[in-house]
Amino acid sequence: MNKFSKLLSATLLLSVSLYANSDNSVIEFEKKRVSQNPNVKLNEVSINTKKELPLAGWSGYIMDVKVNVQGKDINAKDILFSDGKYISLDLIDVETGKSLKDLVTPNLSENYHDKSKLIAGNHNAKDKIVIFSDPLCPFCIDYVPEVIKYVQKNSDSIALYYYHFPLLGLHPAAGILVKLVDVAKHKGIKDAELKVYQIDWEKHFDAKSTDDKKILEAFNKEFKTTIKLEEIKTDKVSEVIEKDILMGEEVMVSGTPTIFINGVKDTSRLKYETLGKK
Repeated sequence: MNKFSKLLSATLLLSVSLYANSDNSVIEFEKKRVSQNPNVKLNEVSINTKKELPLAGWSGYIMDVKVNVQGKDINAKDILFSDGKYISLDLIDVETGKSLKDLVTPNLSENYHDKSKLIAGNHNAKDKIVIFSDPLCPFCIDYVPEVIKYVQKNSDSIALYYYHFPLLGLHPAAGILVKLVDVAKHKGIKDAELKVYQIDWEKHFDAKSTDDKKILEAFNKEFKTTIKLEEIKTDKVSEVIEKDILMGEEVMVSGTPTIFINGVKDTSRLKYETLGKK
């Protein structure tokens, strides 16, 4: 969560039931909501995406919010719901207990089907999968290899694109690990993204470790490489990882693994199993 999101979440605001007549009312509501935080200077609010919900009359809005926080310009996204009469910050399904925010995730543009991010399958395939993942995320460790292997078995009909999204607040060690994967990949190590999930890193270091040398030694041992610390400290490598993270934040990725099937977020994480079948 970025600094602006934390500030916005901390602000005490009315969450439901402001009268609204149109999309403009949603914009005005968001402007007033953001402006209540004295630490935030509002620059602009606009509607990025509007999606109908499986709830009669209600739509979900993805808002682009441009603000300045302590002299720094920040572009953030927010989600609101409205039925044209009321506005809410969240809607919860009583039966499942889940927020409907997952239904309002932005769809991916073709920019996310970047050939340089292809790790399995056929770039020209009709069906395309995009994954944002952290190699030290416990659920990712089980899930990501399954998706990769599935695409490898259906390599003619599916394309799989992988984006690094280390959850640094939970797994600081992932910050170095993903840089090592990127360096190894450019050194010609095949299937580096798959292999990093198949290794038991816990026997070498804790996910909360910030000991770069220890993590580097473990990686070199497991991958049989001789990567040096200065190779992962370059601006070029940092830019690759930062771009991946920004690509995720742009489509409101907040946790891992997050998977998109043909541009649409799959909250079930199971739809990939329906691809490639004749």
